[in-house]
Amino acid sequence: MSSEGHTIHWLGAGLSSGPGVVALAERRGNVVLWNRTLDKAQALAARAAPGAGIEARALDLDAVAAAARPGDVLVSMLPGDLHARVAKIALDAGAHMVTTSYLSDAMLALDGEARSKGLCVVNEVGLDPGIDHLFAHLLVAAAKDAGVLGQGRRLHFVSHCGGFPAVPTPFTYKFSWAPLGVLTALRNQARSIAGGAEKRVTKAWTEVEDITIMGETYQVYPNRDSLPYMAEYGLDGETNMQTFVRGTLRMGGWTDAWADVFPVVESGDMDAMRALSQRLWAEHAYGPDEEDRVILYVALDAEGGGGAEPWHASLALDETGRGWQTAMARTVSLTCAQAIGAVLDGRMAPGVAAGTHDLAEIRRWLGALGDDGVKVLADGIDV
Repeated sequence: MSSEGHTIHWLGAGLSSGPGVVALAERRGNVVLWNRTLDKAQALAARAAPGAGIEARALDLDAVAAAARPGDVLVSMLPGDLHARVAKIALDAGAHMVTTSYLSDAMLALDGEARSKGLCVVNEVGLDPGIDHLFAHLLVAAAKDAGVLGQGRRLHFVSHCGGFPAVPTPFTYKFSWAPLGVLTALRNQARSIAGGAEKRVTKAWTEVEDITIMGETYQVYPNRDSLPYMAEYGLDGETNMQTFVRGTLRMGGWTDAWADVFPVVESGDMDAMRALSQRLWAEHAYGPDEEDRVILYVALDAEGGGGAEPWHASLALDETGRGWQTAMARTVSLTCAQAIGAVLDGRMAPGVAAGTHDLAEIRRWLGALGDDGVKVLADGIDV
């Protein structure tokens, strides 16, 4: 399918949208940027080069439904509880849908309809989830090529990601949007594999480990449920998996700096959580031109067995940015833009999916990200 004549409806002009929206408008045209506050959408649209095909409109989902046409793409950068509604609007209109958010049961329930209509509903195409998946698929493919999988060797897989201020602060963290979401996420239960056994975590801050990545020390804790990704990455058949974890990175000293935060989170008192969120937003929000930093590190190791040599490979990002082109915004929205292009150009299979497993497509996306200045750091593997 050609992208010619089809419109990209990008819903949400928040801090993680700018670079991707502008890149799509300048390279493909036919972008409508919908946002609850029209002036914010207009300000972002003005970032595009003169003559770029981008139009700002006030967000109204009924208006989006009326505007969507067969072959268009609806991009949801809205709160997570709206993604399935946007996807249904897209499918009813004969359009595709893309979001950077985690794949939900509500989205999976639309798989049959999407397949029957030949439409794509693509999820998890940001940074984390997103680029982390691309890295994982490349690492597993390299391990297969090296003959280290399916041999009963002791395997260790880690995928750690975090965003924080480029210049360290005593609080070790700054917020790009209301802190309540970050506070609430700390209460998520997590599952992973550690020491060859399943590990469950109910309080993230009680299971923090120090870790050295690319010469710097961070703290990390398990993020959500890692175990379904063993099958997603093709590692579910391994019989000696010692470590499998997707983790959230924080700057060194995070647990000490947040010592007064954790009791409020643990209490579960939403009024207290909201009050804390307001205080943290007032005290620790990013300034308008303050530099941020993103670290993503994904590694796969196979310990020696039966005289075999140890095997290691890793892929990483270490990005900084500022203003409307923060590191978080670039890595999230430019990856999303690659997925949108793949959908419009007919390179994605119909149905509901999390990103892409296709190695050629993965390399294509990472190559394009490199052209946009997002540099992949590789060790023990060719990208």
